[in-house]
Amino acid sequence: MQIATVIGSIVSVVKHESYESKKLLIVQPLTLDGTADGSTMIAVDTIGAGKGDTVLVAQEGRSAMEILNFDHRVPLREIIIGIVDRVDRTFNA
Repeated sequence: MQIATVIGSIVSVVKHESYESKKLLIVQPLTLDGTADGSTMIAVDTIGAGKGDTVLVAQEGRSAMEILNFDHRVPLREIIIGIVDRVDRTFNA
């Protein structure tokens, strides 16, 4: 999983039939201190995230397909599974 920030959305009139009525967002991966980390990605939104939100992105296609009840032939890799309120970097065992 990856923490990322939503920086935009994708609008497409022609797309794979499984993506009908699905919102696609552009996300920028972040380090834990909030700086950009790597290339942007396109992720399917499952929770109603919007531009500027910090989100949790699952980057494993099989898990994403199971969450959305897609079959194995759907091209899918990233899915937004949560909105992050804060990151606590301290761990107390």
